[in-house]
Amino acid sequence: MQEHIFKQYDAELEAVRAKVLEMGSLVEQQIVDALEALVGSNSKLAKSVIKKDHMVNALEVQVDEDCSHIIARRQPTAGDLRMVLMMIKTITDLERIGDEAAKIARYALKTTEADRLLTPRFVEIKAMASTARDMLHMALDAFARSDATKVLEIAHMDEEVDEQYQAAIRQLITFMLEDPRTISISLEVLFIAKAVERIGDHAKNISEYVVYMVKGKDVRHISMEEKEQEAMQP
Repeated sequence: MQEHIFKQYDAELEAVRAKVLEMGSLVEQQIVDALEALVGSNSKLAKSVIKKDHMVNALEVQVDEDCSHIIARRQPTAGDLRMVLMMIKTITDLERIGDEAAKIARYALKTTEADRLLTPRFVEIKAMASTARDMLHMALDAFARSDATKVLEIAHMDEEVDEQYQAAIRQLITFMLEDPRTISISLEVLFIAKAVERIGDHAKNISEYVVYMVKGKDVRHISMEEKEQEAMQP
């Protein structure tokens, strides 16, 4: 009887874990599609990204409810409790990433109707978004494998995205100063770049939650050197 209860409990945890990964996969595809819509002036794809945002939101609600039920019924402790808390935090960041992808898609719709003087800039934004998307993929893979060692690499990638964002700001300011006609579209591109930068931040958060889940260590708001020490410890 006790063994049956344990197996049922493990199955419940695994089912919730699978939903989190499903949500992550959906959000990851939303990023890809939103940027493709932007670069390719694909209004149909942009509308699809916006429309599918409700699927991300629905999964967040489902996982949140499932986690609440597990806490209430199973009263998990130690590693299991950390996993449940980690999943609750992760779905919040995934939902916000989905929001940022939908935001990019909405800007894609706007720019298809505008005078796109700065179209080449979108190619660079896509490269920046590719790094942010890779960060998310790595963070989700780390969660799936319970691997706390990726946090440092993802943190370095986040710094790279931040540097690309700052470079984009400087270049866009230059464009606006040189030609006031570019101000409107430059501001649109700036908002898109900010959305991509936020995606990177959320992906980094998820990688830090993995460390908490695996090791019970909170590595948020600590230096890169301290993160390296935590990542190297068994």
